[in-house]
Amino acid sequence: MAIKDVTRQAVTAAISEYDRVGQEAFLGRYGFERARFYVLVHDGKSYDSKAIVGAAHGYLPGEAPLAARQFSGGEATVGRLLRRLGFAVQVGEELTGGRLERLLARLQVYRSDGAPALYQPITLLWAFGRAHRGEPRLVSWQETQEQVGALFRQYGRGTEGERVYYPVAALHRAGLWELDADPDQVPSAHGSSIPQRWFDDHQPNGGLVQPVYDLIHESPKTLAAAVSVLVRTFFVDADPTPLLNHLGLAVAASASPLEMSFRARAAEYQRLCVGADVFWRDQESRKAARTSSVPIRSDDARRAVLLRSEGRCENPTCTGDIHDVTETGAPILEVDHIQDLALGGDDNPAQMIALCPNCHAIKTRGSTRAQLRTGLFAAAEFRHEQLVSSLEG
Repeated sequence: MAIKDVTRQAVTAAISEYDRVGQEAFLGRYGFERARFYVLVHDGKSYDSKAIVGAAHGYLPGEAPLAARQFSGGEATVGRLLRRLGFAVQVGEELTGGRLERLLARLQVYRSDGAPALYQPITLLWAFGRAHRGEPRLVSWQETQEQVGALFRQYGRGTEGERVYYPVAALHRAGLWELDADPDQVPSAHGSSIPQRWFDDHQPNGGLVQPVYDLIHESPKTLAAAVSVLVRTFFVDADPTPLLNHLGLAVAASASPLEMSFRARAAEYQRLCVGADVFWRDQESRKAARTSSVPIRSDDARRAVLLRSEGRCENPTCTGDIHDVTETGAPILEVDHIQDLALGGDDNPAQMIALCPNCHAIKTRGSTRAQLRTGLFAAAEFRHEQLVSSLEG
């Protein structure tokens, strides 16, 4: 026998054992490591998918558990088996940018006359735009239908209609989309009108699974690569530019601010500044909350400053030369208010600065911090005006 013979009953028995003895004891008993990329989700809990399948084989009549070396894990084997048995499998916490690219390139989409349908790519790009802007990860079913349906009408091939339930169900099965419902009850994207009826009845909130959302939100490099994969793989006979512009991804999808033209960077900077201004306009409660123990801040303002910095410390007297980056490929910079919010500083890019950790420490507690602040105000104002004024006239 092989893993293809594993039954739903056997998997359920393995899950019960896992719950009873705990993760560490379960993995130790069967000789498996923690799942790196795929986790089985059942009754709101996550399980190591390959270990569960290996143990489940031992629950088949007359069979022994399978060791990790006896079969391969991943989407093509364990993922496909568990989904065929009606279980939900999602990408795990150790997802990397490269792994995400491969998942996107292998999406199973409907093809008509050789051209891939754009249901799933458009839905993902919509969600990527939300993650890039730092908007809530999970969205109501009504809002998802309205916004994604409008994108289908405007940028789809004309055959997609407004069947938003189809890509959401498909992406859920692919492990990329989370729904706040029992994962085992979410129907397949294929077949009759069952998917539509299920979504209409349950009205689930949904969005990218947390690891994908975090990667897209935190790493411009990952965002650029993910958008590039979707465009290159699925928009084979369609121009994605209007859609990317609509979603604010045309400029944001660049791998690095250094790869943007000056005018493109200036346009994106100005767009973010306007977003920060709108965030605070006529929001008296927010203005009052700025000096509280947990200040409210504009994410657009922060991203504008990072874009303006081009990945380098904005202190003109900085003596460092940091070449290293974070694990997500982002520059090691900290965005700070030159005048602290609690002391009346503005949450405005012109009054904010991107600093390396050393300059940030000097600005915060160094003996020369008073003189440094004067220079930082001048540097931030100069760089701000340079980008904003370049688009005037």
